[in-house]
Amino acid sequence: MSFLRPRFPGERALAAGIAIDAVGTGMYVPFSLVFFLHVTGLPLTTIGLVLTVTGLIGLGALPVAGIAVDRFGARRVQLFLYVLRGLSFACFPLAHSPTAFAAVALVTSIGTRAFPATLQARLGELVDGENRDRMQALSRSLGNAGLGVGTLVASLLIAGAGDTGYLAAAWLNAASFLVAAVLAARTPVTAPVGAAGAAPGSAPGARARADRSGGYRLFAKDRPFLSLTLANLLVAFGYTTLSVLLPVYAIDWLHVPQGLTGVAFLVNTVLCATIGVPVAAYARRLFTTRTRAAAAGAVLFSGGFVGQIVLGTIRPQNVAVLMVGLVVAVIVLTFGEMVHSTFSGSLSQAAAPAELRGRYLAAYQLSWSVPYALAPTLFTSLLTVDGRLPWLVVATTTLLGGLLLLRVERSLAPAAVAFPPPRPAAKAAATSGG
Repeated sequence: MSFLRPRFPGERALAAGIAIDAVGTGMYVPFSLVFFLHVTGLPLTTIGLVLTVTGLIGLGALPVAGIAVDRFGARRVQLFLYVLRGLSFACFPLAHSPTAFAAVALVTSIGTRAFPATLQARLGELVDGENRDRMQALSRSLGNAGLGVGTLVASLLIAGAGDTGYLAAAWLNAASFLVAAVLAARTPVTAPVGAAGAAPGSAPGARARADRSGGYRLFAKDRPFLSLTLANLLVAFGYTTLSVLLPVYAIDWLHVPQGLTGVAFLVNTVLCATIGVPVAAYARRLFTTRTRAAAAGAVLFSGGFVGQIVLGTIRPQNVAVLMVGLVVAVIVLTFGEMVHSTFSGSLSQAAAPAELRGRYLAAYQLSWSVPYALAPTLFTSLLTVDGRLPWLVVATTTLLGGLLLLRVERSLAPAAVAFPPPRPAAKAAATSGG
């Protein structure tokens, strides 16, 4: 239970904000195109084109967000992005022309693309050591739980109120970001000196020196961190499969009834939400370094994809047998996701120099964004050749990513790679109302 105990003042507020943010996001992500169709009334082709273009332009916000984090601190940027996302979603119901929709979508895309790297930098400001791993697992678990709750709430709203339900989901999503901002404002700028898990080197003075220390030029010359980023890019293609590849593969190749395709997503969400933190705690005891734990997660990931290839080769005609095989493969890759995401995230935080953490983690975030941008085109092209081919590609890339993690271990600082010994929770955290 020590892995679950709050360790720094404001942790409960920060965690609650992450969960509430995810609930709001869950209200529109599963329905995104249909959501915007009902909220704005614009043609579906226009919505799709605008979202694609603004999504790509939004990637350009990542380097700017990294600079802002290093200059102003992750807390200020996090609060700004929460408010920006809240206001932009509140404007969607008012955007009935293509120009207005494009403007609001662009602002939303900038906030959405920049936020994950900012949150990672914020966690890096507040914690290190065991708590870095713990907060990675906890934030992902809360995120999955929130997405599930948000999807359920939106489904009930839409089923009960029709088009009005989509509008209600838009307003509630906007409100969730603003509530998350209020909660995030209750966290300290940095962890108090001496607090368990406090991150060293994250004082404002260190950030003030970042502008004179080389910025992205240093990142471009940092071969170990570049290798770490490449390893994550290779594995990140696997994370796109549940939302992009699996539904089409299950229906068109395996001939799963359409009403059952959501079972795999549900299994993944429930497992990540309920046992993500205990699984990460167990993996931390099982492996000696973050790189080896993350690599093990990548291998599990690859095993789940191989399972899909086997299932796609046998293609059982019995629906019950087919669903059992599908769910087993999803469970394997979900365990890989829980282990890899925790330790690859904490590894990137620990390996990034504190003075340039914003820039480093913004660049690292591209290793997530690029696969999500490329996956739809890549997977649909491969599916036209053979339904098993996309799974072979992601099985290969994730395995290569895991091997690269093991290779780069020798080049990274030992303090970033090794698991620090557990430390007692800070007294301040135990008594804090945050």
